Amino acid sequence: MRIAIDVDGGDHGAAVTLPAAARFLAKRSDAHLVLVGLQSSLALASKHIASVDLGRVTQVTATEVVGMDESPALTLKNKKNSSLRLALNAVKDGQADACVSAGNTGALMATARFVLKTLPGIDRPAIAGLFPTHSGHGREGDGGALVLDLGANVDCSAEHLRQFAIMGAALSSALTGNARPTVALLNIGEEEIKGNELVKNAAELIRATDLNFVGNVEGTDVFRGKVDVVVCDGFVGNVALKSAEGIANLMSQMLREEFSRDLASKATAAIAYPVLKRFKARMDPSQHNGATLLGLRGIVVKSHGGADEIGFATAIERAFQEARHDLIAELTERVAALNANTLSTLATPTAKIARS
Repeated sequence: MRIAIDVDGGDHGAAVTLPAAARFLAKRSDAHLVLVGLQSSLALASKHIASVDLGRVTQVTATEVVGMDESPALTLKNKKNSSLRLALNAVKDGQADACVSAGNTGALMATARFVLKTLPGIDRPAIAGLFPTHSGHGREGDGGALVLDLGANVDCSAEHLRQFAIMGAALSSALTGNARPTVALLNIGEEEIKGNELVKNAAELIRATDLNFVGNVEGTDVFRGKVDVVVCDGFVGNVALKSAEGIANLMSQMLREEFSRDLASKATAAIAYPVLKRFKARMDPSQHNGATLLGLRGIVVKSHGGADEIGFATAIERAFQEARHDLIAELTERVAALNANTLSTLATPTAKIARS
């Protein structure tokens, strides 16, 4: 598998992406990285990546970098030789099987949609990420809940949510091996009568699709691991994501404060250290970093802009796994099959009466 890396994207650029690339190559002897960045950044590659692994690295020189606060529209128009754009071009041209970037989310989505286009039957790409649950840590195959959309589409139609459900089920199946992952809509209550018209209409469309749809779930159910895939619009999803990150940081800060309050607390912390270490590992965002831009004709993984070395390496691993499972081919096949099944179901007299 060949993974293109936007070396200069994100808050830290090459200071994080290159050590992360080295970490990933040391773990994956069957992977090749295409490093795309400024000449000054690429010159540092040999300082981070072991000489034994440099043979599995290709370098592509960019002359521009997309800033984290730049306009997506202006980036798309004016920065055609940026590290972000060239990394996506590598996927389009077949030089790479996937792309990973920690750069500007809006610019990445706009550019990826322009360069790679959307899959047949998909109107809009969505951002999908794994949330940690009681049954897992939020990594591939260990029980995390896949949630989408996490911010790409603030305003959605019911049909968009149905498409998100199809794509989410396909990704969950590819990563976990579960052929029929459970799918639910994020709502203010489990009852069918709850929610706005968008959610109610989306539920009707998803029920008519050949998915393992279990209805509505509330926010607390996401972290309990009640379902495999949780669908919502980008506004709700982004609020849920940022709220979860805030709670995790709050819990970590409060624990540090309480265990350092006095000598007795510090002594207790020393005794509890093994437990605290395991707890930190389960809550550490770097252990489940990386969100997939689903619906494109190529694999694109967005890392958190402020991710550390471990976090960015985790995002590279996610892209590697998706490429290895040939996610695009599976998505294309499932979207076509489920769309055909849905159209057939909605065309029946019973379905028409129900919809009216």
